[in-house]
Amino acid sequence: MNQPVVGVPQMLPAQVIDTSTDSREILRHARIAARRRKLEDWFVVDIDAHHVETVSWNEVVQYIDDPVIRDQAMFFHRDRIGAPPYGLNGDLGLRYQSVGGRIPHQDGLREKVDDMSVHRDVTLTRRAMDSLGIDNMVVFPTPMLFLGLHPQPEMEIWLSRAYNKWMQEKLLSADDRIKFLAVLPFHTPEECEQIVKECAGRKGIIGFSIPSTRHSPVHHNKYMRLYRMIEETGMPLSFHAGYHWDDPSLKTVNRFLGMHALGFAWPNMVHCTNWILNGIPVRFPKLKVIWIESGIAWAPFLMQRLDDQFLMRPSEAPHLKQLPSEYMRDHCWYTTQPMESTNLKALECTLDMIKA
Repeated sequence: MNQPVVGVPQMLPAQVIDTSTDSREILRHARIAARRRKLEDWFVVDIDAHHVETVSWNEVVQYIDDPVIRDQAMFFHRDRIGAPPYGLNGDLGLRYQSVGGRIPHQDGLREKVDDMSVHRDVTLTRRAMDSLGIDNMVVFPTPMLFLGLHPQPEMEIWLSRAYNKWMQEKLLSADDRIKFLAVLPFHTPEECEQIVKECAGRKGIIGFSIPSTRHSPVHHNKYMRLYRMIEETGMPLSFHAGYHWDDPSLKTVNRFLGMHALGFAWPNMVHCTNWILNGIPVRFPKLKVIWIESGIAWAPFLMQRLDDQFLMRPSEAPHLKQLPSEYMRDHCWYTTQPMESTNLKALECTLDMIKA
């Protein structure tokens, strides 16, 4: 096949698209649509862009603070060719993400990158932004979203800190359009506080992120000082959802489709419920919280359900001065991935209820 000419759309049969296909070719229709819709007249931000950090994991582990763990990780990647990324836990559901290869980039981004002046992920992010008509991309990790279930809390600390440092040095320093929400090892609040001190105000860092797939009570008193610190920075705190097929509530779901539909919404629904009913928005009224990658259809359900229950037993949520739905509307933000659009009337109602 002839090499694609940069900037000139190529007509490619669908079967030619694979993990090595240039993303600019895959997104060529998006680039045309962006021009037709005149997106250059708007400031467009992708708040939930992902890269596959494990492709560069041999670089990331070099930033681990603990010298013994760092040495083990580097040895592991040097001598165990083809082994899984050191220190990460995972989920079997990931093998279904590509739908049997029909979503090829889910299995990897192996396209050719000739520009060696910046990190490869910088080039790939630029290609996506330029093709989609996006001004800023907030880049998230992918397998690291399972760290909240890691059996070793200290590993969550080491890997989160290493990844944050790697992101700053390799990606954020190279392009002002790339933004980042620093990852917090939420099992250990004092480590989260240290990361807030280190990262607030740093180039490209616009807030902080907690992987939602975990069984941590977000309303526990041990997190209150952390929330106050983040509130004082003026930056948002995000909870990024992820599925977990081994969660007891999902073990009877026998299709990835069902687990994916429920799993991405469930952790943020639980955390949001605890966040609201325990009065976190009342205690920290200037703290902005973002619920990421759960879609938005869950929000109206939770608003109505909590309001209904609150009106019957308001004494169980004594901090609240308003209905739970009002706090969800005025103190919470939601990303639209995915934006459930099969029923446009329902979507319109959802957008109205979350004040979008």
